[in-house]
Amino acid sequence: MTGKPTVLLIEDTLSLARLYEQYLAGVDVELVSVETGRDGLDIINRDPPDLVLLDIALPDVNGLDILRHINEEAIDSTVVVITANGSINVAVEAMREGAYDFLVKPFSAERLRVTVKNGLERRHLTELIDRYKESALGTYEGFIGVSPAMQGVYKIIEAAAASKATVFITGESGTGKEVCAEAIHNQSTRSKGPFIALNCGAIPRELMESEIFGHRKGAFTGAHEDREGAAQVAHGGTLFLDEICEMDLDLQTKLLRFIQTGTYQRVGDTATRKVDVRFVCATNKDALKEVEAGNFREDLYYRLHVIPISMPPLRDRGDDVLEISRRFLTEYAKEEGKHFAEFDREVELLLRSYDWPGNVRQLQNVIRNIVVLNDGESVTVEMLPPPLNTVRPSVTLPDPQRSGVEAAAAPGLAAPRTKAEIRELWEVEKETIENAIAICGGNIPQAAGYLGIAPSTIYRKRMNWESMEAAKQPQQAGNEAAGGG
Repeated sequence: MTGKPTVLLIEDTLSLARLYEQYLAGVDVELVSVETGRDGLDIINRDPPDLVLLDIALPDVNGLDILRHINEEAIDSTVVVITANGSINVAVEAMREGAYDFLVKPFSAERLRVTVKNGLERRHLTELIDRYKESALGTYEGFIGVSPAMQGVYKIIEAAAASKATVFITGESGTGKEVCAEAIHNQSTRSKGPFIALNCGAIPRELMESEIFGHRKGAFTGAHEDREGAAQVAHGGTLFLDEICEMDLDLQTKLLRFIQTGTYQRVGDTATRKVDVRFVCATNKDALKEVEAGNFREDLYYRLHVIPISMPPLRDRGDDVLEISRRFLTEYAKEEGKHFAEFDREVELLLRSYDWPGNVRQLQNVIRNIVVLNDGESVTVEMLPPPLNTVRPSVTLPDPQRSGVEAAAAPGLAAPRTKAEIRELWEVEKETIENAIAICGGNIPQAAGYLGIAPSTIYRKRMNWESMEAAKQPQQAGNEAAGGG
């Protein structure tokens, strides 16, 4: 989203409208308030807001009709309905009609603020996913995948790009740290400026200062002419320092001064130069441990570690590994003039089961190896190179040939194969939702976003589960007593 997100409040009771406006005074949104449904529809049709707070009981138009209009016309607005106490059935109907959440009068300021923030956050996340799905290459700024782990990365990239703050990217080798740095640059206002990358671990220490700051002719043996460094070349853009923890301590001192003042001196030069660059750094080490070991300056660490981004390893990205594999297969088959179009199901299971210690870079090499040394319509198990050919499947994938009930089973939940194994639907649903909450670290609104439901739906279901479990206990006790004789 650019600028402040817009919120439209449609509330016919003027005193309540003013109260809700006060509730949202501290939230960074642009709020527009109207008293009639027709005025609200005019705004929705003319300039759709990011979020609509919609009172159901309006004097001129039924609020549900406005909600239906938004859905039928595919208007890109998130809707939160407001209903009176005792009208829960209406609220449930609104949820079925596509509302994101509902508020029952009277509600507190905190409840309204949290609902609005969650609605806007979910909308922003949906925009990122839609941008990924609609892109010609099926990628987001060079990344492939929509796993929850990567969705979190995309959100931070978008937020960080709008800032001038320094970004510190961590992650194992091969997780895409440089791709992340480029994505931040491309999304920022500096995107038309240069993106300059330096690998601090690949350049000899005695040359690193010259690579960053440049040098004057004769500054050292081999300096046959004046040379501009990365600092000058990156002026107006982004300077990416990869493997920053490999930098020599003496040079770290000069880098710290450069970051603090924006000024530097070329090697062998006394003149001070000033440039405008944005710093993005990365490392595959634990930077704090490097600080504790005396290998990395603590003051430099805190100067750089403003916006941290942790790149997830491939083993934590779920089915992203299959999407990435298919992309590489198509790309390399075209390059090599081969006929590959798909992976056998057993191969997909093995790709998902392997831990990928080398991450995306290792996966890329494996797929290229397969394509170069083999040919056919489908990649089979016999074509897999070591160590893939020794992996045993540890996951299951949805099978399109299985029955409707089995195909509907949630990933990771075993489908029943006998009548005795069939569980009540609410139990399966409970396990799926609780798993999502656990994955999101107990954050229910975030879990709801990934599940495509409203947070209030989860809270409601949890209350229902408690009553269902309470009702089930006497039944189980009776069954045990009957069978225990």
